[in-house]
Amino acid sequence: MTSGVIHFYAPGLRRYRTSEWVPDAGRFVSISVTGSSCALACDHCNAKVLEGMRPLAGARLFDLCADAAARGARGVLVSGGCDRRGRVPLLRHVPDLGRARRELGLTVRVHPGLVDEATAAALGDIDVDGAMLDIIGAEETIRDVYHLDVPVDEYDHAMDRLERYSVPLVPHIVLGLHYGKFLGEWTALEMIARHRPKLLVLVVLMPLYGTPMAAAAPPPIGEIGEFFVTARRALPATPIALGCARPLGPAKRAIDRLAVDAGLSGIAYPAEGIVAYAEARGFTPAFHDACCGVDW
Repeated sequence: MTSGVIHFYAPGLRRYRTSEWVPDAGRFVSISVTGSSCALACDHCNAKVLEGMRPLAGARLFDLCADAAARGARGVLVSGGCDRRGRVPLLRHVPDLGRARRELGLTVRVHPGLVDEATAAALGDIDVDGAMLDIIGAEETIRDVYHLDVPVDEYDHAMDRLERYSVPLVPHIVLGLHYGKFLGEWTALEMIARHRPKLLVLVVLMPLYGTPMAAAAPPPIGEIGEFFVTARRALPATPIALGCARPLGPAKRAIDRLAVDAGLSGIAYPAEGIVAYAEARGFTPAFHDACCGVDW
């Protein structure tokens, strides 16, 4: 990404518009291969995020991609709920993803979860644009929030597998994931810095109705800003974006301003007034109707 340019993203996961930008929500489509089902039902999400994605509902993944392309989509995010080992069951859908790349020319992003060797190899064969996965740096969070029984090292191994097969790595860190408190975020950042990510995405705990964290308070704004600055210093040559999830209202505006101040490369769903704020700070805005880091 060019120095002096700040990228704004709208991946079509929800309705969004401001006085500064009205994106085309149909350009990038999110599909869940498991519908709204997830074996983990993590405390911060409880599968609520999947409800905003298009379910397969018995259709072939390629057919959904073809329909999306016919309606003007240029890219897809293929995600889904995890199994009890933290993996999204993508392997059997990889041939359809390959066809979507070759025959439809779609940009393809995936959420593989704790990807296994076979899935990483298959994804490496079809030229996906990126594999997005949350990196967790505290075993307490893995156990208590994600309901998984794996060590922190397993997230490092997942990144290793993807890199081994040349799958572009797009790690995410959820700030405040442990019930609104910072716990393993710094360790997660250290793990990511040992790899070669295409892009790092930072998001902030967004308490969702109907989840065990609905009443949790997100981390203090100051701690969030401090982490932005630390991440920028830790990965000086890597694009870093503020992703989709973060608290709404005045907190969102404050967090977005801190992202601009820290020199992050992009922001998804910028709050009202943030484009003007970035311009006032000397940045040139670029707009993308897609996931963070996708540039058509």
